[in-house]
Amino acid sequence: MPTLAQLAADLAEGRTTSQELVEECLTRIGDRGGEGERTYLEVDADGALATARAMDALRRASAEPSPYAGIPVSVKDLFDVRGQVTRAGSRVLDGRPARLDATAVARWRRAGLVLIGRTNMTEFAFSGLGINPHYGTPANPWDRARRRIPGGSSSGAAVSVADGMAHGALGTDTGGSCRIPAALCGLVGFKPSQERVRRDGVVPLSSTLDAVGVLGRSVASCAVLYALLCEDQLRELAPAARPPRLAVPRNYLFADVEPAVAEAFERAIERLRDGGAEAIDVQLPELDDVPEMNAAGGFAAAESFAWHYELIAARAGEYDPRVLVRIRRGERQTARDLLVLREWREAMIESVRRRLEGFDAMVCPTVPLVAPPLAALDDDEEYARTNLLMLRNPTVVNLLDGCAVSVPVHQHGEPPVGLMVAGFAREDGAILQIADWIEERTWRI
Repeated sequence: MPTLAQLAADLAEGRTTSQELVEECLTRIGDRGGEGERTYLEVDADGALATARAMDALRRASAEPSPYAGIPVSVKDLFDVRGQVTRAGSRVLDGRPARLDATAVARWRRAGLVLIGRTNMTEFAFSGLGINPHYGTPANPWDRARRRIPGGSSSGAAVSVADGMAHGALGTDTGGSCRIPAALCGLVGFKPSQERVRRDGVVPLSSTLDAVGVLGRSVASCAVLYALLCEDQLRELAPAARPPRLAVPRNYLFADVEPAVAEAFERAIERLRDGGAEAIDVQLPELDDVPEMNAAGGFAAAESFAWHYELIAARAGEYDPRVLVRIRRGERQTARDLLVLREWREAMIESVRRRLEGFDAMVCPTVPLVAPPLAALDDDEEYARTNLLMLRNPTVVNLLDGCAVSVPVHQHGEPPVGLMVAGFAREDGAILQIADWIEERTWRI
């Protein structure tokens, strides 16, 4: 599957057109043997084709709004798109169509990206597994025979890109919702610093932890999608000035790692060392406190319950029960609980920042598991156990108010495995650059 750079070159040199790219995506979406019906909750074929024809006309006149104008992308069902209903993967948000685009959507539209449709997700983004009982669950492209989970909450976003039903995806990331499905589906997922991309027009999960993120087929593709969201000047990722110095926190983030994940990660670390990187084992004892501090549900439960209070009172029976039980944990939290949680978070950020001075980034497995079959999660206890494990490592970055990229490090034919490269707030450019350096030595070989 092509990267954004390859598609932009093909468009610029006349080897393809936006209309052809959109028609190819629509054909894949409509394939009865594929995952289109479970991946997309709404497809705007007419609108996408009209936009594509307009971008082709602008390109012929040398007036395209960006080099990426005309490339079809998908939008998670959490974002307002003018004229469409934002359902957040639920049955309870069935109101009027949005009057305005979310800022993130509007910025992609201004860059000329073609919005091909709205992608499926975990209801209200409250799970890392990607399962949706209302609209079905798109199967992981790695193993369709056993219908493995895609990861979540941005499940449809990942499958749309992996299956060529879009060439980039807009998602959100509160505790890994871009990075988890990227890792499980063999893609790149980027969670920017929260402050970098505006969140208006996005259904919230946790105002403290929510971030707008992207999924693509390469680190460079994600860097482009991110720059367009920020309306930054488009530049190619510059080569790293030197091999990075990487911290490998061996406590907490490496517990219960499956053999396939451990083997792929350690093999990647050896390749990075062969390329000149320093990869130094460290201990971050602050992370060992995370389970206790989140035991009552953490920020997500408290803040989502406040947002859902009236909806639950009126329509609780229409929620996914596994999502509803997590939201309702916030009902039992007090104002004091939240104050203590905020104070703990601030202290943790400062302590970890001091401990990681002198390192360029932190690396660990994105998630400790490979994608399990959907049927293995029919049991509620196994669902809860697996969900906690999937969310564990990515959530640390959100708690640290950081940014992170998940890069594929498995070999072709192996289960998809992601390596997470993480930094602190406002280090987005440096982390993308390091992730690109890592990708070149572990994936593009």
